[in-house]
Amino acid sequence: MKKGTRKELSPLQSLVMKTLWERGEATVADVQADLKDDRPIAHNTVATVLSRLVNDGVLSVRRDGRTNVYRPVVAETAVKRTMVSNLLSRLFEGNASALVHHLVSEGELNPQELEDLARLVADNRSTKPTKNSDSHDSSDQ
Repeated sequence: MKKGTRKELSPLQSLVMKTLWERGEATVADVQADLKDDRPIAHNTVATVLSRLVNDGVLSVRRDGRTNVYRPVVAETAVKRTMVSNLLSRLFEGNASALVHHLVSEGELNPQELEDLARLVADNRSTKPTKNSDSHDSSDQ
């Protein structure tokens, strides 16, 4: 993404980017072939999506003979961070626990995912001191 911009990807752009993050680099034909089973897309549509992602600064492009080869220049984690942050702001007023509460209470998580989440929370509690506990420790001394 261009410096200073935080762009959300459309569902189609996300599919295209997933292919590129998995492959490292790809041509229009590579992306089209990877998507054909889940979502058949015309060659021109894939080319347009890739071109727009280059213009947005998400991909770089190089020529290999007569073929364009595209490579991600933005990490998947950075895009996810931006998209989750935007979702939190729009739907949950920036409150991450409200999002988790929604996922749990609406049955969006299966039992294994709930176990994984509980383990993640427990691991985080044991390895990262909370801000409140830090401030209380210093005032108690």
